Amino acid sequence: MNEQARKKRPGPRIEDGSEGARKWAATILQVLAGEWTPGEGALTLGVSMARYYAVELRAIRGLVRGCEPRTGKRRHRPEHELMEMKKHIGRLERDCARKQALLRASQRTVGIQPPAAKAKGKRRRRPAVRALKMAAVLLWRRDGQAKLQFTVHIIHLVL
Repeated sequence: MNEQARKKRPGPRIEDGSEGARKWAATILQVLAGEWTPGEGALTLGVSMARYYAVELRAIRGLVRGCEPRTGKRRHRPEHELMEMKKHIGRLERDCARKQALLRASQRTVGIQPPAAKAKGKRRRRPAVRALKMAAVLLWRRDGQAKLQFTVHIIHLVL
């Protein structure tokens, strides 16, 4: 839409709602404004008078609900909740470290030896066969000729 057409549009821009819902809303507003009778509105929408009045009542209830003052409560945002949780975790970690230091100090005062830390063993290096298998998988997806030759080589190494 060009700028000239955008400037000529009357009223606020309402982007949400389906075409059907927008047609219903416009018809209800025209009936409430007195431009059309309820019968003409129902005929335009292709529904019975009872259905028209039911939807009109629902629309007016929605309007009244929308005019209620907003509460002072903040809306829950996931980003805000995540930030609060991170702060809480930091507080808990600091509290845990403080209590561990207090425990160690009281153990030294009483003369109790703290439990010995478990000795970490040397990490074993995984065999290179895993790397070769992964290379075969990657080549399998790239091109068909190289995959066959490489896969035969890998199978020979593994077996």
